[in-house]
Order: sequence, then C-alpha cells, then structure tokens
Amino acid sequence: MALRKALSQKQATSTNIEYTDVGSNYLAARQLKKGAAGWVLLAGLGVAYVISGDFSGWNLGLAEGGWGGLLIAFLLMGLMYTCMVLGLAELSSTLPTAGAGYGFARRALGPLGGFATGMAILIEYAVAPAAIVTFIGGYVRALGLPEDIPIWVVYLVCYAIFVGLHLWGVGEALKVMFVITAVAVIALLAFVVGTVPHFDAANLFDIAPIEALGSSEFLPLGISGALAALVFGIWFFLAVEGVPLAAEESANPKRDMPRGIITAIVILLFFGACVLVLVPGTAGAEAMGTSDNPLPEALRHIYGQNSGLATFVNWAGLFGLVASFFSIVFAYSRQLFALSRAGYLPTALSLTSRRKTPYLALLIPGTIGFGLAAWLKDGGLLINIAVFGATVSYVLLNLSHIMLRIREPELERGYRTPGGRVTTGIALVLATVAVIATFFVDVLAAGITAIIFLLAIAYFWFYSRHRLVAQAPEEEFDALTKAESELN
Repeated sequence: MALRKALSQKQATSTNIEYTDVGSNYLAARQLKKGAAGWVLLAGLGVAYVISGDFSGWNLGLAEGGWGGLLIAFLLMGLMYTCMVLGLAELSSTLPTAGAGYGFARRALGPLGGFATGMAILIEYAVAPAAIVTFIGGYVRALGLPEDIPIWVVYLVCYAIFVGLHLWGVGEALKVMFVITAVAVIALLAFVVGTVPHFDAANLFDIAPIEALGSSEFLPLGISGALAALVFGIWFFLAVEGVPLAAEESANPKRDMPRGIITAIVILLFFGACVLVLVPGTAGAEAMGTSDNPLPEALRHIYGQNSGLATFVNWAGLFGLVASFFSIVFAYSRQLFALSRAGYLPTALSLTSRRKTPYLALLIPGTIGFGLAAWLKDGGLLINIAVFGATVSYVLLNLSHIMLRIREPELERGYRTPGGRVTTGIALVLATVAVIATFFVDVLAAGITAIIFLLAIAYFWFYSRHRLVAQAPEEEFDALTKAESELN
C-alpha cells in the first residue's frame, strides 16, 4: 500500500522522470485481447511480416552491388538477424508485453533508451507498409490495371481494407493473415520448382564491372556497392523482430514467443536464399535489378508472356505483399499503443475499442503511410527510410540484451540465448555497420529520417518524460523498485 501511495504522486528520479496518477480506469480502457495467438500463429506472423521482401524490393540490391555484393549482404544480414532473433527469443520470454523492443530497452537502458528504441521501430513500421504498397501497385499493374486508373487508388484500397480488418479484431485478423501467408508460401515453392531446371550460374554475373575499388565480375560495383547492398539484404528479413509485439495477445508467451520467432527466421532464411539464387540465375542480375515484380518476370523469361505459372505467382505474389502489409500494420499499431499507454506519446493514441483494438494507433500511422506512398511513389526510397529506423532499433535491441544479461543475471528467463552476450554482440556490430550503410545508399533519406528521429527524442526530453504513466506494464517495475528504495 505504501508503494502504491508513493506511485500515486509525481515522482522525480535522478533523470527527472516523473510519473503521473492516471486513475483506476486508465488501463481498463487500454486492454488488448488475451490468448489470441499460439506459437504457430506467431511463426506465421513472423513470416508474414517479411515475406513480401522475397517478392519485391530485395532485387534492387542487384543494381547497387551486383549479385556478389547482394550475396555478401544476405549472408551478413542473415547472420545479424539470426543472432538478434535468438536474443529477442530470450527477451520476449522474459518481458512479454506489447511494448516488445521498447519494453526491453526500457528495462535495460532506461526511459530514454526505451523511447529511442520505440521511436526507431515506429518509424520502420509506419514507413515499411508504404514501401510495400508501392510494390503491390507494381504487381497490380503487371496484372493489367489500366493506366488511366491512378496508382494511388490501389494504395488507398489496400489501406482501407487491411486497416479495417485490424479494426475488426486481432484474432480474426491474425487468422486471415495466416491464410494469406500460406498462399504466398505455396507460390514461393512453385517458383522454386519452376526455375531450378533453368538455372544458369552465368546469369548471376552479367553486370559489367565499373572502375571502382575492389570491382570484379563477382563485385561489379566494388566494395562500396557491396556496402550499399546491405540495405537490401535487410529487406529479406525486415520486421521479423516484430513478433514479440503480440506478447500480450499470445496464449503462453514464455513458451510460444521463442518457438514462434525462431521458426519464422529459419523459414525466411530458406526462401531468401532461394530467390536470391534463382531469380537472377534465370533472368539475369542486370535485368532483375530494376524490376518491380521480379519473380513473375523471371518465370515469363523462361516460359513466355502467357505462362500460367507466372500468372499464378504474380497473383500469389500479391498475397505475399499483402501478408507483409497486413502484419506490419498490426506491428505499428502495437508499438504506438505501448508508447502511448506509458505516456511517451499522447495517451489518447492507446485507447481501445469494444473489440480490444487500438483504433487511433491503427488509423493515424496508416494515414501517414498512405500519404507518403501517394506522394513519393518510390518503393526504393521508402525502403531506405524504413531500414534506417530498423537498423537504429537493432543496435539498441542487441545492446539491451547485453546490458540486461550484465545487470540482471538472475532474472527469470523462459529461454536463454545460445552463446549469450557473444551472440547478440555479433548482431550489435553488424547492426552498427548497417546503420552506416544506409548513408551510402541515400544520404538524403537517411539524413531526413535521422532529423525526424532526433526531433522525437527532443519531444521526450522536453515534454513526455515529465508525464509518464507508472501503471503501464513497462514502467511499473522500474517505478516500484525506485519507490521501494526511497521508502526503505
């Protein structure tokens, strides 16, 4: 009782963090639906986040670094994500809240580190659907959408339908997402079967080398091209780290979170390797480096323009793009919900409906994403913005795992990362390299995104750190610990 009384008053900590009494009904109006997802649905969610990256976007890295450069990027970023996922499996089984990455960093790095991580993730998840919807537009055009219909109409329909499904309810949305993802996986398997007999390794190296440091047939654009390709190597895996955002809606997070996210990364590594080899290995690296629907184009190169398999993969490719679009909408809403519920962002954004969905956290980033897509119409540029936010968050997430292992070695963990701090240390180094690589691809996009990120930090420092909500799950432990220390 004494602790709760201490929390009911504004408390200033050594970093001038203040907690505000919000009343007993505050959390009651901010509840998510419990038990909506088991580990199979969580694995499906992890694959759904990323599977669009196998259908479009990654191939732009061929133009940046050639096949060799993109292969190096895939291997390095695949290692980074695998190590990071093993760390997240531990963190999500230990701290299963909707805050996920922000919650992990909040516990390990304090309020500023938590907010910085949450905002980096929010930038990634708000912009990634905008990039994906431009690729959806490309696939729809390839299926015969008349040129006189503006492409922004496709973007608007996507946002309206799939944000609407999330407003309907999380259990229903996750089941729809799982079916959509299954169709996309079938299409990828069909693509693999259809292209393996026609693979020719010479097609991988058809980009002529330029005069650049380290350039060769394997690295036609040199070492700098390989570094630039890292951004597109990330696109094979971008957003799989969002699985822990469903922690409060899972059936048994301590058991299900590690199973779900590890299963997802194994599936993604397999399919990423397949398309990386088979798309340019059949249709040529140079041609595929500029395609906005590379898998159907590769099949049409083999079987002709009227290929039934190409048409199927084109339609199913839409399912893959929709799966990622659909699931990342879920992710941005939960990250915004958690930051808002804890007072880091305006608390109205975490209100939930009768169906336990955070409606404003769904609608506001969706509106921003649609506006960016309709204005820019440039999936590559939007990828660069999303990847900058992602890589910053990866640095902080891996650092969080390391610091939590150091500071709280006795903390009860449902799963322990193989290799411990060494594993996430590898991911930390590679994530730092990836942040630097974003400036090699598009210094303007990375610079503007960095400025937006710093403005968000300023908002926290000058405003929201004085209005945090102690009763929020990610804040309660820290607040209770400080209050107990002061009372004793």
